[in-house]
Amino acid sequence: MFTIVRRHLYLVMAVLVFTAVATPVEAQRYLVLQTPVDPALKVYAADTWESFEAMAFPSGLPTDNISAEGVRAGYTSPTNIGNYIWSTLAARDLRLITPGEARERIGQTLETLATMERHEYSGQFYNWYDPDTGAKLTAWPPTGDPIYPFLSSVDNGWLAAALIMVSNAIPQLRDAAEAILAGMDFGFYYDPAAGLLRGGFWVEPPPGCSIQGNYSGNGPDVFYTCHHYGSFNTEPRIASYIAIAFDQVPETHYFKGWRTFPGTCDWGWHEMQPQGEWHTYLGVDVFEGHYTYHDMNIVPSWGGSMFEALIVPLLVPEEEWGPQSWGINHPLYVQAQIEHGLDEAQYGYWGFSPATNPSGGYREYGVDAIGLNPDGYASNNDNTLVDYGFGECRPPQPLPPPEAYTDGVVTPHASFLALEFAPEAALENLANLRSDFDVYGDYGFYDSVNVDTGEVSRYYLALDQGMIMAALGNFLTNDRLQAYFIQGEVEEAMEPLMAIEVFTAGPGD
Repeated sequence: MFTIVRRHLYLVMAVLVFTAVATPVEAQRYLVLQTPVDPALKVYAADTWESFEAMAFPSGLPTDNISAEGVRAGYTSPTNIGNYIWSTLAARDLRLITPGEARERIGQTLETLATMERHEYSGQFYNWYDPDTGAKLTAWPPTGDPIYPFLSSVDNGWLAAALIMVSNAIPQLRDAAEAILAGMDFGFYYDPAAGLLRGGFWVEPPPGCSIQGNYSGNGPDVFYTCHHYGSFNTEPRIASYIAIAFDQVPETHYFKGWRTFPGTCDWGWHEMQPQGEWHTYLGVDVFEGHYTYHDMNIVPSWGGSMFEALIVPLLVPEEEWGPQSWGINHPLYVQAQIEHGLDEAQYGYWGFSPATNPSGGYREYGVDAIGLNPDGYASNNDNTLVDYGFGECRPPQPLPPPEAYTDGVVTPHASFLALEFAPEAALENLANLRSDFDVYGDYGFYDSVNVDTGEVSRYYLALDQGMIMAALGNFLTNDRLQAYFIQGEVEEAMEPLMAIEVFTAGPGD
């Protein structure tokens, strides 16, 4: 159960295919699988790609989401754009589109990106743009409610990652991608006193909490979020990896985030009392803590969602570079999600991650027990949470029985994120969801389903569809999407750091 199951057990071989439509360099990267693989995966990939064809505007920018009826949202983000770019690369490598079409699509995206308004002194992109024109949004469509323009470290991280991938995957577009990437300074978010990245900043004072300052000393002061990204096993680490790789922050930053918070009573507010030990790396003292859930010792994420822990491995082979850390933790994290869905809550299905709510809106879902957040990401709309206590600091509360977990919400993208680490379980879960609910449409899986009522959120989100395309692109082409990102500075900088760390994660006693 605790061994990484690599896709190579399922793939007989991959061969290089040179086609008349590919340039020599592109052809070297054009992998076509010799099955056996589950034929459903190729269907999922083709249908999911069609959602991006429907979401993309002539500008080369995707909408944030599209409904089953084909209504596109009037806004997009750097994360959405990054997801569209790497999904286009995946579609090319899976032979859903030609290399020429991929170049044309991504070339248009880069052309539009080059014209979009950015923060002058950091080169970072704002969070919300009009996907039709590329104009920065200052009001929400269609309500007209004001937007306070914000620049997010993690959202810019996903866009920068996609630009790195283009540079390595399409030589003809390398200069255009690198010209945009060159201006993006992630050091602008870096607080040297804490050794951590801020969540982001505003250029004007926003409502609510902010901290005025300028860590880079370049340009006028900005207004930073009051929080840092302090939880290590969360999606913002993609921005950290890029910042370290491009010498914008020191490599010690990798060890500054909390694996868990300490287990002393003055930290007794978080989810459960961790066990662990202190290690020192590059002069940084790190508490290598873990939570224990169902006899598994796991380094938690912030909220217990699949997205937080496993979107980054879509682009970074953390489990290979960190065999004593991520290589142990990622499969355990997946197993915890499976056991919560099938055993603890007894939904009959699993896969809990932020998604649209079938009842309306958007919210976080997760497994409360493997998240640091004491208020947790529940796996259901009725917010059934657990409290394991904190040793002598806080008494435990009785664990909810299975019947307390009503209105559970499962999102299919979580199963695709698990594909690398539990392929048989992921494929079975997807097949069961498709068989038992009206959860599959023209563009692949809808975003989520309430497994108690059968109510389905009939939307496709660029973020969630992009995670699906990346997972399938890696699984069916021997990690080509990862290869595009890590080639060069990222691998040189990050592999040695991950190699030296030892988590205390593993099977319980």
